[in-house]
Amino acid sequence: MSSSPRVLAVCADDFGLAPGLSRAVLRLAQAQRLNAISCLTSVAHWRASAALLRELPDTVDVGLHFNLTEGEPLSLELRRVWSRFPALPPLIARAHLRALPREALRAELVAQWAVFADAVGGEPAFVDGHQHVHHLPLVRELVLDAVARANPRPAIRNTARVIGPGFAVKRALIAGTGARALQRALAQRGIAHNPALVGVYDFAASDYRSLMQRWLAALPRDGALLFCHPGEPDDCGMPDAIAPARQREAAYLASDAFGDDLTTADVVLGRVWHTLGSP
Repeated sequence: MSSSPRVLAVCADDFGLAPGLSRAVLRLAQAQRLNAISCLTSVAHWRASAALLRELPDTVDVGLHFNLTEGEPLSLELRRVWSRFPALPPLIARAHLRALPREALRAELVAQWAVFADAVGGEPAFVDGHQHVHHLPLVRELVLDAVARANPRPAIRNTARVIGPGFAVKRALIAGTGARALQRALAQRGIAHNPALVGVYDFAASDYRSLMQRWLAALPRDGALLFCHPGEPDDCGMPDAIAPARQREAAYLASDAFGDDLTTADVVLGRVWHTLGSP
C-alpha cells in the first residue's frame, strides 16, 4: 500500500438528458459516490433537472457538457446552419477540414453557457464536451477563449492522457482527434485540468466492476478523472443506445463493492484540477 492514497475524481456525464438519468446522478452525488457532474443544457429535460442541483453537497463540482451532437442547437445562429446537430463522425471530419461555422458555434457555446449560468446561478466549475467535442479543432479554440474570459475561470477536461486497460483503438481516437493540441494549450495558458482520464470502454462490457478495478490499478500518482454515464430507466420516450450500461454503472457506483474497491486500491475521491507544475 502506498504512503498516501491516490486521488480519483468521478464525473457523471449527460446530466439533464433524461429524468431518470438526472435522478440517478443526484443520488450518487448525495451518497458521495461521485464528485463532479457535467450538464447538457441544450436538451429538453435540462430545466427540470437543473432544479435537482440545489440538493448537492459542496463536494461536487458542476460543469458544462458542451453539446454539438445531441438533438438541436440552442442558438438561433447555429439553427440557421444546422436544424439538428450532426453525428460525431461528420463533425470530426468537418472540424479537421476547418469547415465548421465559427461564429455560429461561438454563439452556441455562449447560449449553452448562459442557460447553465442562469439555472445554476454562476459559472461552471469546469467545461468539457459531449462525446469529447471540446477538443476538436476550432471548437477547442472557442472553449479556451470562453474559459479564459470567465471569472472565476473554470477548469477544462484534458482528454490527451487516456490511460487504463484495453479499448486501445477508442482511446487512441479520443487522444488523436485534437486532445493533444488541447493539452498543450491548457499548459501554455495555465488553465486547470485533470492530469489523466480513465473510463473508456465500449458500453457493451457487462462487468463494470472489473473495469473499475483495472482503472484504479492504473491510476497515476498525480490522479485522474473518471468519466461515467450512470442512469436509471424512465418513460420519457427518448431512445438511449447505452441505457443498459447506464444502469450497470449506477448500480455498481451505489454499491458497497465500489467503496471496497477504492479501499483495496488505496484511492480516495477528490478534485484533480491542476495547473501545470502544481501538485
